[in-house]
Amino acid sequence: MSRTTPFGPVPPPIPYGRKPPEPPRRPSLADTAEIMSVNAVYYPNYRAYRGETPATLNYKCISHVYYAYAHVNADGFLSDELADGTMEVDGVNGCLGSFMVLKDKFPHLKVLLSIGGIDSSQSFRILSETAARRDNFAKSANLLVREARLDGIDIDWQHPDDAQQGSNFLSLLATVRLYLPSEDFMVVVPLPTNSWALQHIDLPKIEEYVDLVNLTAYDFSGPWRPTAGHHAQLYRAQEGENSGSAAVEYILATGFPAKKILLGIPVYGRSFIGAAAPGDQYHSNGGEDGIFEYKALPRPGTQEVVDTERCAAVCVGGDGGFVTYDNPETVAMKGRYCKEQGLGGLFYWTGTADITNGPRSLVESGFRALHGS
Repeated sequence: MSRTTPFGPVPPPIPYGRKPPEPPRRPSLADTAEIMSVNAVYYPNYRAYRGETPATLNYKCISHVYYAYAHVNADGFLSDELADGTMEVDGVNGCLGSFMVLKDKFPHLKVLLSIGGIDSSQSFRILSETAARRDNFAKSANLLVREARLDGIDIDWQHPDDAQQGSNFLSLLATVRLYLPSEDFMVVVPLPTNSWALQHIDLPKIEEYVDLVNLTAYDFSGPWRPTAGHHAQLYRAQEGENSGSAAVEYILATGFPAKKILLGIPVYGRSFIGAAAPGDQYHSNGGEDGIFEYKALPRPGTQEVVDTERCAAVCVGGDGGFVTYDNPETVAMKGRYCKEQGLGGLFYWTGTADITNGPRSLVESGFRALHGS
């Protein structure tokens, strides 16, 4: 009888006396770079229930997909909440079944399992404290990745808050590499942009275990701040502001290799009703929890404007007030910045919130900038 995991059926057992097939060796980062710069997207599994299935994305300009999220328990084991294996998606069994078909169609495509997310910080803190729980995590991730025939994992711990947690994070990565060797699997970790958070992470040591880091260069501003501001600016207008370039400079100063850094692009905007410019007071937030997906921007009745000094797009008025986001022009600027700095490329949260094809596509704009002359 075949067994089913949260990601679909397990392949039948290997007949006695026959060797199991060797896992295909993934191209090295250098090999991948010959094909394309990294242009990665997150794909939240729940979007399939909205009709935004894996096949709706444009893989001619996507190199990696982070399939989010597998939830992790405090004991280190991954839970069964990501149970899409029985749902028909794109004519096959589950989202991962669809991704396997897409990998055959687009041989350059890498699909990684993203584990954790913003609600898993406490679980990561606890599981990373002991060798036994770290081993549980690594074994569990290894099992799911191999059974689902994925290319690796994205460990989304948001984020170690002190030096001890930073040390435990390093031990967790070392344990993961015992089960998912770099010759065959990728390990990716998101990183915050604030220096007060990055100071707890030994970046030169982390580099020994990861293929890429996803620099979350967004959410610089939001409803937690008293005034409006750009939430994903590449450059800061004054000292003390958060920006993508400031975070890149901080990481590079530690000796971390530029080619392993991906700059994050938010495929959504943040709203400040009552404000008309950065620094203005506001009284509420529009959209859903202050957020508009990019495909709904600019808002009706507004004009889109680009702040070239900061590299940020805005629209002002209508039902969103001051809305800050990225558009094709700012993403192209960020792509060119990545080339100038020798970074690995870009990633997007999320691919499903983009306008998939045409001149308004952020993912396509980033791809063209990364591969332009």
